[in-house]
Amino acid sequence: MTAPVFVVDAVPGPGGFLLDGPEGRHAVSVKRLRAGEELVLTDGRGAWAECVVTAAEGKDQLTVDVTAAHEDPEPTPRITVVQALPKGDRGELAVEIMTETGVDAIVPWAASRCITQWKGDRGLKALGKWRATAREAGKQSRRTRFPEVTDAMTTKQVAALLTGADFAAVLHEDRAHPSGALADAALPGEGEIVLVVGPEGGVSPEELAAFEAAGAKPYRLGHSVLRTSTAGTAATALLLGRTGRWS
Repeated sequence: MTAPVFVVDAVPGPGGFLLDGPEGRHAVSVKRLRAGEELVLTDGRGAWAECVVTAAEGKDQLTVDVTAAHEDPEPTPRITVVQALPKGDRGELAVEIMTETGVDAIVPWAASRCITQWKGDRGLKALGKWRATAREAGKQSRRTRFPEVTDAMTTKQVAALLTGADFAAVLHEDRAHPSGALADAALPGEGEIVLVVGPEGGVSPEELAAFEAAGAKPYRLGHSVLRTSTAGTAATALLLGRTGRWS
């Protein structure tokens, strides 16, 4: 699917449809779509429709003919990345690249060693940016299911999330602490996979103990140490390949 993707609240059935508002403006004024060109409408939750442009009007109205509607099933195993809050705009970078790679859910985590902490209006604004980034990256990468970006979680909440996973891993860089290679881990063919990515300062011993008690084991990606903003993407790509989702 290479046609540009636009988001709607509900995917229409076959027939005429008017795309307006911000998405219509983007289609007409930015993408400059014209009659005869193809596009895709999606709700970001798996439903999508093939469309052909019939007319462009003004700066924000595009009339399309919906030729076919589809529903993509939820992928399995589902991959969730618990992402410790990075500094600056690296959080948005992590969300963008993980979305393009194919992660299914992203959980912001306020780890004890995070320099950045989401509090009050600042936290709500940062969460909004993460969600907007996931939406735009989903469109850019031609996805029909955008990753869910949950509310920020505490360590206790993350531990509760891990208890329900079919496979749970903490990416841990401390060579003094025993860890397995994620490339060799036994993975489920379906269900839920949850990865925890710590902050630049690493996962604290207390957090690691809480996660291990919840059933998560420490794993490493390789001999080099990745930044928190790239580790989730590398791990997701590895798992997508190993589980057959990239086949």
